[in-house]
Amino acid sequence: MAAKIKKGDKVIVLTGRDKGKTGEVISVLPTDNRVVVRGVNVVRRHTRQTAQSEGGILSKELPIHVSNVAIADPKDGKATRVGFKTTDDGRKVRIAKRSGDLIDG
Repeated sequence: MAAKIKKGDKVIVLTGRDKGKTGEVISVLPTDNRVVVRGVNVVRRHTRQTAQSEGGILSKELPIHVSNVAIADPKDGKATRVGFKTTDDGRKVRIAKRSGDLIDG
């Protein structure tokens, strides 16, 4: 099955602490049905200094469930569902259900 949300997509958070925020998908974890979005679900972790990394308080993004995000429509930036369409040359492409526009990627 083709992925509806991919790395590099611009998404909107639908529910939770960061509802309404937008960001770019940094990574997709398909086995866990989760995505990591830049600037969303940011936590601060106290880390001990090691030979490889400096200690201190670090901020990092944790994964959120894929059902809590929606693709931003390329036309107006609002949340949309994703559909699939085959082009004339046989490629399968993602389209925004809201506007019918092609989603880049």
